[in-house]
Amino acid sequence: MEQPADTYRHERVELRRWRADDIEALDRAINESREHLLPWMPFAATHDRAQGEGFLAFAEKEWLAGEAYNYAIVSDGVVVGSCGLHRRIGPGGLEIGYWLHHAWTGKGLATMAAAALVEAARGLPGIDRVEIHHDEANVASGSVARRLGFTEFARVSAQDRPVAPGETGVDIRWRLAVRDEAPAGA
Repeated sequence: MEQPADTYRHERVELRRWRADDIEALDRAINESREHLLPWMPFAATHDRAQGEGFLAFAEKEWLAGEAYNYAIVSDGVVVGSCGLHRRIGPGGLEIGYWLHHAWTGKGLATMAAAALVEAARGLPGIDRVEIHHDEANVASGSVARRLGFTEFARVSAQDRPVAPGETGVDIRWRLAVRDEAPAGA
């Protein structure tokens, strides 16, 4: 299975595949941003070094299996968050996820990271769309999708899963085609 590159650059961000030796940077980013992440990221409530090590090991396993491609978001030489492409929306699709350290929000970095992931998805065979899913209360994530030209296509009740403290339980789903449809008869 063809995989994306280990690194991508887009404007002021570099996406770099997470490595086991990134534990200090991951730990710092999550611990310093715990209050910022808690409303949207359930893992922030229980994060500790062991959980971070587990994430990095699982990210490597998922990468090798072609299930997900997780990256550190780096800006000015500092790990400022995490993002990834995930094969959890069916054949031909990848879901984009991301979070940022609180001190790095409001600078367009999440949009830049998501734009880099869109380009990565375009380079993968068999991928025709990418999606961003977020709770309706997470207005910032909706802004990222909107700025990149995604189209809202669904609002889905998420009552069948745990909901983070800031969530309403309604997911907004956005989609962007990454391949043009083949002309009829081609």
